[in-house]
Amino acid sequence: MDILVTGGAGFIGSHVCARLLHDGHAVWAFDDLNDFYDPNLKRSALRELQASARPFTFVFGDLTDRDALDELFASARFDQVIHLAARAGVRPSLEEPALYQRVNVEGTVNVLEAARARKVRKITIASSSSVYGVNAKVPFVETDPIFSAISPYAASKLACEALGHVYHHVYGMDIAMLRFFTVYGPRQRPDLAIHKFARLIAAGKPIPIFGDGATARDYTYVTDTVEGVMACTRQEFGFEIFNLGESQTVTLNRLVALIEQHLGREAVLDRQPVQPGDVPITYADITKARQRLGYHPRVSIDQGIPLFVDWFCQQPPAV
Repeated sequence: MDILVTGGAGFIGSHVCARLLHDGHAVWAFDDLNDFYDPNLKRSALRELQASARPFTFVFGDLTDRDALDELFASARFDQVIHLAARAGVRPSLEEPALYQRVNVEGTVNVLEAARARKVRKITIASSSSVYGVNAKVPFVETDPIFSAISPYAASKLACEALGHVYHHVYGMDIAMLRFFTVYGPRQRPDLAIHKFARLIAAGKPIPIFGDGATARDYTYVTDTVEGVMACTRQEFGFEIFNLGESQTVTLNRLVALIEQHLGREAVLDRQPVQPGDVPITYADITKARQRLGYHPRVSIDQGIPLFVDWFCQQPPAV
């Protein structure tokens, strides 16, 4: 198949592109290489994809540029779209809420409209566990009420889910919304906890610990997330939402201990107050994904952290 991956130079996107190419698909990656984090990391991922000697095309462009998307969809006939591009991160969204709505919501409308105009029926869209907000009921189930978002980022992803339903209901498009739970692994964004902690611990610098370290996350190794995405490309749903998590929770304190263990260095802790927008726990019920997608996460945190640390230790020092 010919498949467009928006955000294809990013962390999850580059892994999805690599898997699609491995499975014999032709892939187009659309990305603006913005400076949310070092664009050189995305360029490095692109070089790896381009070196695979498989049918891969990179297109530089911005989701908010409707003309650029229309031109892209006119240049190739896509069988599917995997829409991963977005402004990510809870805390940064508190600083620039309008930017997050423009890129994530308007950008998603632009992708959906371009696909509709070119009769691309099947789209897989990245959502986030952030949509569950402060949810006292755990684990989180796709049918839980989601009216308690506590960050602009979460609100933008809620809007994207609503838009996906609209385009299914009105235009008959096949839409799968995937709620990702704290994805980590090689090429992880440097602002995310595991990568950030590893970098600071290795440098002997303090790591910020917000609250008492009891907050818990459902950390999901990137290859498991990619398996869930790939499963969505193989069948049609109408409109469905799926949790893609590990269905295990890890406290912040335990996470730090695991990174310390595998780096062989002790962390210097910088205790700080709980941050606005942070939720106390994320925890995925993956029953639906197991049943409908055949999704079976295989990499536990005890396996995934050593894999990440091995990759991290092979990277050149940051300038």
